[in-house]
Amino acid sequence: MPMTAPDFDRYFTPGHSFVYESGESGTLAVAVAGELWLPSGEVIACDPFVSLGGGWTKPFTTRVAPGRYRVETAIATLVTPGADPGGRPHLRTAAARLVIRDTATASWEHAVTEGQDVSGLGDGEFFGYGVDAGAGCFYDKAADDSFPDCEGDEGPLWDAFEGAGHGPGPYLVAGEHGHNIAAFGSGWGDGHYPTWVGRDADGEVTCFVTDFFVVPTKEDAAA
Repeated sequence: MPMTAPDFDRYFTPGHSFVYESGESGTLAVAVAGELWLPSGEVIACDPFVSLGGGWTKPFTTRVAPGRYRVETAIATLVTPGADPGGRPHLRTAAARLVIRDTATASWEHAVTEGQDVSGLGDGEFFGYGVDAGAGCFYDKAADDSFPDCEGDEGPLWDAFEGAGHGPGPYLVAGEHGHNIAAFGSGWGDGHYPTWVGRDADGEVTCFVTDFFVVPTKEDAAA
């Protein structure tokens, strides 16, 4: 069967900890970027340094009411046994969440774009977006061409990452015509990462969450 969603509640519970089989441990905290404007309610998630603008990336088929919604990330602080406790902390973005409503999530489904069919996925497979520049983001389809200066190692998006020492973020960056984008580091860096849609008991969308595979599954965690 296709990949199933992990327990995202623990990702966004400050203080939740985990241990890898290697002995390295991690503790989670929540960082809030601010509010993302969704004028159309059509959400896009991608690597912004590669796929922002030009209509290259399709929005998810799940749409929400236009509005402004909170974006937050689960940041893992990783500690290696024997490491200098006074050294620079090792931080990674474990997941990024676009919060649509603050109600409990009762179920999860794959966030898909037009033409993607979950029934065609094999065992453990998932739909997701590719990362080649170590970053991910959320933004509205209407904002797609509102960042003409964000190309490669230039523009406000690059400045946000560079100004923070290319830390995990999150970063809320303004574009033209009032649009903005919420960007963040992508876990271990380049790869392919799934986004999930959460729904409450009434079937209403609660959030979109991109998992960057930093938090180990129960099977992969140390006993």
